[in-house]
Amino acid sequence: MRHLELKIPPLIVLAIAAAGTLLVLGIAIMSMGVLAFRKARTTVDPRSPENTSQIVRSGIYRFTRNPMYLGMLVVLIAWMAWLSNVGAGVVPVLFALYITRWQIVPEERALAQKFGAEYGAYRDCVRRWL
Repeated sequence: MRHLELKIPPLIVLAIAAAGTLLVLGIAIMSMGVLAFRKARTTVDPRSPENTSQIVRSGIYRFTRNPMYLGMLVVLIAWMAWLSNVGAGVVPVLFALYITRWQIVPEERALAQKFGAEYGAYRDCVRRWL
């Protein structure tokens, strides 16, 4: 029998493949968000939403208002898959709840204040996550 034959359980192979795919997907989603902001010459610093120079509606921002956070969430799901542990699923859920309450909602409030109806129209057309 060859050395690696029947050595790695198929579920482990699946977890590795899923984690790798999700990791690449998460990084790609985050990168598309950053690149769209850079192209629009607006800030990517989430601590200062008032420094935003415009509402970005192009690229990935046609599908999600928060691709950088979405990408981070996908990376956490990749980590869960890598661990092959459903219990680790609590981490992505807690991340999504925390980032929504303490980052996204304040950002949305600042953008609504700065851009008014323009941001409201965008918010009405594009979902927060997906």
